[in-house]
Amino acid sequence: MVAAVMAVPVERIEVTVEGDLDLRGTLGISRDVPVGFEAIRMHYETDAPQVSPEQSQTLQTKTEKYCVVLQTLTAPPPIQIEWEGSSSHRDLPNSTS
Repeated sequence: MVAAVMAVPVERIEVTVEGDLDLRGTLGISRDVPVGFEAIRMHYETDAPQVSPEQSQTLQTKTEKYCVVLQTLTAPPPIQIEWEGSSSHRDLPNSTS
């Protein structure tokens, strides 16, 4: 979408996201292992033979700026948890606070 808005001639953009996750924590097998991802890596691959170096750099910067997943992970929003059938309600602390 960013390339289209910029009118940059891109033939293909592929994003691969991978992460390190030790399921022993998630499954409750080991209390010493944290629940959740320990690291996340994003790899962008583009096929844009007609793009200038300046356009490429601007595309990279804007793609990262407007990537919903990347921005949510780097600046997590407040999360509110509510249980139906219970009076329990709480707000999770924002990790960037």
